[in-house]
Amino acid sequence: MSHLEQFHGLPVLTFPQASSDPSLPADPASVAWRMRCGLYSGDEDSDDYWNRFTETVPLEQVRALVIGSAWYGSDGWPSEMIDMLVESSPRLTGLEALFLGDLEFEESEISWITQSDLAPLLQAYPRLRELGVRGSEDLAFPVVRHEGLRTLRFESGGLPASVTRNVAASDLPSLECLELWLGDESYGCDTTVEDLRPLLTGERLPSLRHLGLQNSQFQDEIAAAVAHAPVVARLESLRLSMGALGDEGAAALLSGQPLTHLRFLDLHHHYLGDAMMLRVREALEPAGVRVDLSEQEKADEEDEGTRYVAVAE
Repeated sequence: MSHLEQFHGLPVLTFPQASSDPSLPADPASVAWRMRCGLYSGDEDSDDYWNRFTETVPLEQVRALVIGSAWYGSDGWPSEMIDMLVESSPRLTGLEALFLGDLEFEESEISWITQSDLAPLLQAYPRLRELGVRGSEDLAFPVVRHEGLRTLRFESGGLPASVTRNVAASDLPSLECLELWLGDESYGCDTTVEDLRPLLTGERLPSLRHLGLQNSQFQDEIAAAVAHAPVVARLESLRLSMGALGDEGAAALLSGQPLTHLRFLDLHHHYLGDAMMLRVREALEPAGVRVDLSEQEKADEEDEGTRYVAVAE
């Protein structure tokens, strides 16, 4: 887990502290602005920092915002940032993309990152195109109809079933890319395959072309469900990476519907044996599918063959 360097196709630029060189780009729309303060001795107060940003940068020209500390983390105030974003929505008229919780390991473990109710945010920004969220403590996502969203991404060490179910129940007619990092039950994941099935029909996601169901302890079960999911036929990319995928799940995936229409299949961080890796490559790569089988892992034999997800704590 590290700070974003690119977001919404733009380089990320941290808005400087008052004590730093205040030189800013001539075009405020050319970067994704990172809000990050309150970490070091001498940093200005978070309210002063945000107010100075809103007074210095023409908000109507801002296309993308990346929010980090001090509002996120184990001691953050995410609801305060949501309130400020809602209050600023009449001025942030060009905002297309928002990422909440841009913290790296040195700042907070992902399982410690507190979020909040995103309903006011989605209501305030009906033209928002991309929303990324890191962390899931106290996270709430409403059942919503949102015409604008094209990319929705949850990075989590344990995604609550309530969030998964509400995403599945939402009407997101423009959504092209959905990524859910499901995580480990020890860190809050109570999502099940049954919670994912409404997503796999694709009925409420008519524009979906890129699907990620990742970082899961039950990745084999997900692969088996995906193998016969109606939504897969119209996907361009599929990510089942970062989890505990083994030979059983990969075999189920290969025995289901054809995947040769995909441009990319991401299975990195997996527990496949060499023979199964070869089977996957031989089934898909001759058809032009790019397959990522990097980060081959081995089960922990000292812990009863336990498999681990890539991101949990």
